[in-house]
Amino acid sequence: MNRHDATKHFHEGGDRLADLIDDAAPVELPTPDTDVPMVSRSVRLPVETYERVRAAADARGIGVTTLMRQWIEAGLADLDDSATVSLADVRRALAALAHPTAA
Repeated sequence: MNRHDATKHFHEGGDRLADLIDDAAPVELPTPDTDVPMVSRSVRLPVETYERVRAAADARGIGVTTLMRQWIEAGLADLDDSATVSLADVRRALAALAHPTAA
């Protein structure tokens, strides 16, 4: 059934649409990509901010929501002193200690 027919059945009322749903073939739902239950939230961002986040995610080869989740988790970890740092940040800090610049 196409969208037009489904809309027509809906507006006609009665049990016709319910019957069509009951008669429909079962559909396989997509498998979640994580074992951890997730909650979807909407966040309003200025376009410029979103574009910067998207560019940062693209540069890392990950999705925008994945990057946002990582940033939120890092911020929360910082609040309770269980912060995690990236290996790249550790390497930069060690390199700066090994080769201090003159002030």
